Amino acid sequence: MPELPDIEIYREALERRIVGRHLVRVELHNPFLLRTAVPPLDAAFGKRVRSIQRLGKRIVFALDDKLYLVLHLMIAGRLRWLDTHGKPPGRITLALFHFDNGRLAFTEAGTKRRASLHLLQGDAALSAFDMGGLDIATASHEAFESRLTSENHTLKRALTDPRLFSGIGNAYSDEILHRAKLSPLALTSKLDGAARRRLHVATVDVLAEWIARLRAQTGAAFPGKVTAFRPEMAVHGRFGKPCPVCGAPVQRIVYAENECNYCAACQTGGKILADRALSRILHASWPRSIDELG
Repeated sequence: MPELPDIEIYREALERRIVGRHLVRVELHNPFLLRTAVPPLDAAFGKRVRSIQRLGKRIVFALDDKLYLVLHLMIAGRLRWLDTHGKPPGRITLALFHFDNGRLAFTEAGTKRRASLHLLQGDAALSAFDMGGLDIATASHEAFESRLTSENHTLKRALTDPRLFSGIGNAYSDEILHRAKLSPLALTSKLDGAARRRLHVATVDVLAEWIARLRAQTGAAFPGKVTAFRPEMAVHGRFGKPCPVCGAPVQRIVYAENECNYCAACQTGGKILADRALSRILHASWPRSIDELG
């Protein structure tokens, strides 16, 4: 799922192209993408785009008359900018947004249709989509610490909870925890002041660094490679590969459709965390430390 850095780069690219432009029409290729009926979608046709906003992991087109188009890409949703004659991708295109200077294709790979589009009327309706997560870029350390310790969760769960922090998902939480040298399974209630401060600094730095890196890679182009797996990442998606800090093999915990990646040497004092998918099978053979990996 695209997270804060990728969503921000999308937002900037859209801002350069369509703010001040008029939305001519929206061409739905999959009717299930649209999750609202009131106001009708054609109420947005002809409206000027006033701004492009980020709301958590959602992208918001703020239109005239306080109309808001809210796009949620979910896991496989992506955006592609086309000129007025550009051919949209085939079966993966869910919708085409026609502007007076080009078209935006909303696509989703795979067969599961999780991406969504809402048309909302008024600020109150938009506010209902705000999960309340803290904006890391503007939050003080005291606000970060207060939010982190408001509930007792593992650090992995706390960072990815949209009610607590805005825009952080599976990929960047791995990178943040590796930078902070903290276990993904450490409990928020057990962190001392130094660890909480280290986590705050790591969260701010990792997100800012990735926004800058993606901005430099994209330049004036429209983002074309939006992925949660990038070779420059320290641990996410790098199971078995050497940690860039210490050289130990990166480990993982598999759960549901995701996996958590971490360095045992840097983050858990050498301890291999139990993996529900494998440790139940291996039982006594499950390695307890990186030394047992041989």
